[in-house]
Amino acid sequence: MNGYHAIAIGAAMLLAALPLAGTPSLAADARVADLVQAGKIRLAIFLPQYNKDPATGEIRGVGTGFVAVELARALAARIGVELQVLGYPTPAKTVDGLKAHECDLALMGIEPSRVAEVDFTPPVVQFDYTFLVPAGSGIASSKDADQPGIRIAVVRGHASTMTLSRIVKQAELIGTVLPDEAFDLLRSGKVHLFAAPREVLMDYAATLPGSRVLDEAYGVNNIGVAIAKGAPRRLAYLNEFFDEAKASGLVRGAIERGGLPTFRIAPRETAKTQ
Repeated sequence: MNGYHAIAIGAAMLLAALPLAGTPSLAADARVADLVQAGKIRLAIFLPQYNKDPATGEIRGVGTGFVAVELARALAARIGVELQVLGYPTPAKTVDGLKAHECDLALMGIEPSRVAEVDFTPPVVQFDYTFLVPAGSGIASSKDADQPGIRIAVVRGHASTMTLSRIVKQAELIGTVLPDEAFDLLRSGKVHLFAAPREVLMDYAATLPGSRVLDEAYGVNNIGVAIAKGAPRRLAYLNEFFDEAKASGLVRGAIERGGLPTFRIAPRETAKTQ
């Protein structure tokens, strides 16, 4: 799996940039008393939101995962507990983990199918979906991509794929379990395009000479914080925390430290992935 801007997480940098971490008004809040009692927050991230250090096996957040770890670390500091980061293979497995209370929260696209299974805060960050095409491809737009005989590699269960499946009428979607597998289909010439978040595709393009990421986006992923259903008080606490994090510059700082130029802070009125 490639790096996706693999940047080590600096707790000291985060806390220095976080004036709200020590704010006592929310720290002793009864709405998160169960997390205080547990002594930790368990953050779930899924591929391609992380990679692992080959020597130590340490999970390192990248892309959305980098932002997730930064924000969850700030949340843990606010509450006064430790942060535990858990790696899952897919978004679907992450949703299952939330429902089974194996983890406490995750940052993921606010998809209609997921809203039926877990609860979400309003969007925190957003970014575009687009296509990667190989050298020599004549495809330049979403219209070009949706033609008979065109094969598009996608990752099953990812929000980018769910959005694309609602748009495509003629092209064939070829699903894989992992992003690297989808990229291998493009690299080997078995598909014409690879559909995914722009940031992910930019990383892959750097390893495939002559390839290019299309300027046009076919959708926008609005990323919210997901938790298990049945915890309205915790959800209300998280809504307040992440609203504050957006206003204070914490979210902007996480995006900048992660080197994520295609990410932006989501407007609060945005409801779901498009």
